Amino acid sequence: MDVRCRPIGFVRAGRSQPVDDDWGSERATIELCAPYDARSLEGLAAFSHVEVLFFLHGVPEASIVAGVRQPRGNPAWAKVGIFAQRAKSRPNRLGSTICRILSVEGARLHVVGLDAIEGTPVLDLKPVMREFLPREEVRQPGWSHELMRGYWGSDPS
Repeated sequence: MDVRCRPIGFVRAGRSQPVDDDWGSERATIELCAPYDARSLEGLAAFSHVEVLFFLHGVPEASIVAGVRQPRGNPAWAKVGIFAQRAKSRPNRLGSTICRILSVEGARLHVVGLDAIEGTPVLDLKPVMREFLPREEVRQPGWSHELMRGYWGSDPS
C-alpha cells in the first residue's frame, strides 16, 4: 500500500537547524497553502493548543532507524526500539507536537513551542481537546525524564 500526504502548509520563522533543546519559547508561524485559506482556521483561536503533525524533511533517509538505538546516542541510557522514543530518525519521519496557540491571522497560525525547523511541511492541524488527552496517569521510564530535562527550556528546579 502506498500512502501519500500533501502539505497543508509550511513552518515559517522557526529555527533553521534541528537543535535538540530549548524549544519551549520557540515562536513559529504555520502558513497554509492552497487550497487551504483563512476559512480552514476559523474557530481554531478559541482553543488554547493545537497538535501539529509534520514531516521531518531535514532528516536524511539514510539515517532512519528501524530497530533499537540509544536515545540521543547516550551510552548511559538503555537501547530501546524506535517506537519507544520520539527520535527524529523515525521510519516515516513524522513529527507531532502540541503547541500553544498565540493567534490566528488570515491563513497564518502563530504558535509557541513547535519543535520543527524553517520550511517544515505541515501535514495536519488538530485542536487539543482535554477528552483526547490520557484519561489516566502517564507512565514513562526514568531515562526519558533525563532526556527531556532541557528540551522545552531550562529546568525550573
